[in-house]
Amino acid sequence: MTQETRLAPVPYGEWDDHTRDVLLSHLRRPEIYLSGAPDAPPMPIVLELFAHHLPLSEAWLTFSDLLASSESRLDPAQRELLILRVAWRTRSGYEWNQHHRMGAAEGLTDAQLQAVREGPDSAVWTPEERSMLRAADEMIEGFSVSEETWQQLASWLGAAELFELLFLIGGYLCLATVLNSIGLQAEMPADPTGSKVARP
Repeated sequence: MTQETRLAPVPYGEWDDHTRDVLLSHLRRPEIYLSGAPDAPPMPIVLELFAHHLPLSEAWLTFSDLLASSESRLDPAQRELLILRVAWRTRSGYEWNQHHRMGAAEGLTDAQLQAVREGPDSAVWTPEERSMLRAADEMIEGFSVSEETWQQLASWLGAAELFELLFLIGGYLCLATVLNSIGLQAEMPADPTGSKVARP
């Protein structure tokens, strides 16, 4: 299904060789998309949007790839938990659906995936997970982590992990607002708290 966005995606067939080299290098298993098989998935629309500004997109994709690489300091399940909380709070359906699958693949349980929508007060979280979720909420709501939450995080994370956590939350908050503003949306589950989120 083709989705209408405020910026029209640049179809893969219109990419030049340089665009293909750059963007496909950031795609996991590009051969699946390029196989020509009847059941081959379409090129991800987000990459077709990134084709509008290749230097910026290459820098962004390199940054986000690092956060999921062997250079990352956070546990992959922790990373996905934080991204999912950002996606939920910003109502970024594209980000939510992508990372809901990735979170499950990294070991988040069904109960945890459900509880992301409830937030840090859910009973399923460990104290460490709760402090991470609070950090995400505080950065979204007040643009900074509170002193109390910082001390909780610092009691079990080192300096590099703290630095990465902040960039992870801030980076995916940036991406969510970009995708929401472009109009790249997807269906999301109902909010268990019953709260309404205003959308432009």
